[in-house]
Amino acid sequence: MTLFSLARKNIQRNLSNYFLYIASMVFSIVIYFTFVTLKYNDDLSALKQSSQQIKGLMSASSVVLLFFIVIFMAYSNSFFMKKRKKEVALYSLLGVRKQKIGLMLFFENLVIGLVSLILGIVLGFFMSQGLLMILVRLMGYEIVGSLTFSVEALVNTTGIFTLLFLFTSLQGYRVIYQFKLIDLFHAEKQGEHIPRASLVAAVLGTALIAFGYYTAASDMFTSEIWRFFTVLGTPLMVIGVTIAGTYLLFHSVSVFVLTALKRATSWSWKGLNLIGVSQLLYRIRANAKSLSIIAILSATTITAGGGVFGMYYNAEATVRQMLPNTFMWKGETVEFSQQDVLYNEALSVKNLRVDNEFSFFEYTLLKESDYNRLAKLQGKDEELHIADGSTVLLDAAYDERFSHDFTGENFKLQNGDSFHVEKMYTESVLNFIAAGTVLVVNDQEFSTTDAEVMKMQVVGLDNDLKQQDVSKDIYKQLPSEQQETFSSVPQSYEDSLATVGALLFVGSFLGLVFLAATGSIIYFKILTEAEEDQAKYAILNKIGVNSKQILKTVAGQVAVIFSAPLIVGIVHSAFALLAFSQLFGMNITKPVILWMVAYSAIYFVYYIFTVRSFYKIVRQGN
Repeated sequence: MTLFSLARKNIQRNLSNYFLYIASMVFSIVIYFTFVTLKYNDDLSALKQSSQQIKGLMSASSVVLLFFIVIFMAYSNSFFMKKRKKEVALYSLLGVRKQKIGLMLFFENLVIGLVSLILGIVLGFFMSQGLLMILVRLMGYEIVGSLTFSVEALVNTTGIFTLLFLFTSLQGYRVIYQFKLIDLFHAEKQGEHIPRASLVAAVLGTALIAFGYYTAASDMFTSEIWRFFTVLGTPLMVIGVTIAGTYLLFHSVSVFVLTALKRATSWSWKGLNLIGVSQLLYRIRANAKSLSIIAILSATTITAGGGVFGMYYNAEATVRQMLPNTFMWKGETVEFSQQDVLYNEALSVKNLRVDNEFSFFEYTLLKESDYNRLAKLQGKDEELHIADGSTVLLDAAYDERFSHDFTGENFKLQNGDSFHVEKMYTESVLNFIAAGTVLVVNDQEFSTTDAEVMKMQVVGLDNDLKQQDVSKDIYKQLPSEQQETFSSVPQSYEDSLATVGALLFVGSFLGLVFLAATGSIIYFKILTEAEEDQAKYAILNKIGVNSKQILKTVAGQVAVIFSAPLIVGIVHSAFALLAFSQLFGMNITKPVILWMVAYSAIYFVYYIFTVRSFYKIVRQGN
């Protein structure tokens, strides 16, 4: 029997153990191949305004994905090597030279890698059409891409992953030459280093996480902490203390909690609770580093995905906040299709210069009658009745954290007159891009105010988000100096979706890859521990513990290992997303909850799969 045929038989025999690893690798290769394919796709290149942005995004994402895959492959391969050490020792005991054993392991890893690569490229080719359509739809475009095979993507993917698989295959030699024969036989009995829990570490871990949460929840524009560490340094500081606190949480805090449960005899002496909590106590202490990494990775994935999904979810509301009219520009009216037109108004406004003690600002002066007419057309109920010498200020870009509230103050004009700011609204009837901040005065005050008069065209259309053709038609007819003041709801919405949609696409699929990899890592670790525990469960079965009780114990242990990093990651991401929502001033509660539920649901599938595999292994020992 040749070494290659022996390697092939070993793979067939251990296929169930390799399944999730191969599946995760195939999925990662599919996503990488798709990203590289989209980078070279001609249909995306046709989108001139977005093609370079998408290519840059796909290139950066493929690098991030590749970096993560390298870590995942190295981490997973170390688990497989640990499982194979006893087998390697047996070959050595039978007289097989280390060089031959190393070649066998090299062939096994190389075959697994090449099979994953071929499956990934084939599936990636067929899936790239569907993923391209998803990307295009998320970006708000209507084009449908054609199914094309990219030679550049094939060469890129094959070259990089072949080098990665060669690297991981060579790790087999490290196992052969680094350990003694007796160490290889007892490898499965050698757990990871078990850190000792300490009260100081537990308190410090809790304090670090609490400090990170407090800082993340603080307003970056008013907080002393943000001012002290600077805007760039504070996020890095929060990430650092959160990572350190998370490790200490699993290193010590969890140990105190499980120890307390073990000492609570009213609970621990029921059924197999004492056995379950004792094994968990060991598992969590031994796996503190792994669980911390998974928790941080989960938090990063949920935060990035939730934040981008929140921006995508609020894209329309953000546009409408700044642009209450479908189209608006300074200058004369132009000819365009009157289909779906709700209103088409020509306004006379004034460009008003207001001085203060430091500088001057320019505002758009609007008549009270024009405001009331537009407000009614836009569905706003309140009418304004402004006294002489007073004004109502409309600032759609107002933010209470760094914008000044002018209510009750006086605006001094160049000619010596002044307006008293009676009220201040954060919603306007004019588009912010064209009009900026607006001062509304009664018609009499408007006529007597000495300022430059301008014409403003205001158009409202039904089904406005789908009026790109009308938007382009109007824009082409405007003189170059007026094009700068042209604001369009469909164009702004399209531009917003083009950016945020591409980010959502990348974030979603990178998140799925990270989720698949972290789920696989937990799966590998738990199944390795299940094989070590076969004898313990065999003893339990012999003394009368039934299958139902064993399954309940297994499900409980696996649930803690899965849920602990997930819950910590969700809580971490909740505070990070709170800071994100405060920074951008948008409500992202609903999209974030949907994202967390979706993430947890996929995680639950891994949990079910792991419980079944764990239970199957421990039952084999009976």
